Amino acid sequence: MPKKKKTWLTEKEIESYRQILIDKKTRILGDVAQIEKETLHNSQRDFAGDLSGWKLHMADAGTDAAEQEMLLGLASTEQKMIDKINHALERIDLGTYGMCELSGLKISRARLDVIPEATVCIKCMNKYNL
Repeated sequence: MPKKKKTWLTEKEIESYRQILIDKKTRILGDVAQIEKETLHNSQRDFAGDLSGWKLHMADAGTDAAEQEMLLGLASTEQKMIDKINHALERIDLGTYGMCELSGLKISRARLDVIPEATVCIKCMNKYNL
């Protein structure tokens, strides 16, 4: 494994990326909290918006269950993104942000601008099908 180099980005750029990552994490945490509120803290009847007291039709219950499952899957995906963001923030603290974890080469500004939590360069991403 190549020796990790210190970042090549300026301090101003690093702080800009840090803020972008923090803002993205905050937004995602809000989304996850909303998903959890909608799926985990409500009964099926509340989730369906049915407060009338009438029994749910089996098809409605199935649809509601599928929608809850989809939302929980989305929350899981969002949690994985939070983990990636946390890892990028740790790399900022370590001074290795902007360096590929596989090759030790620079991750381009263009890539970081689009995917600020990126940990590998485009070359390694393509080479290892990441």
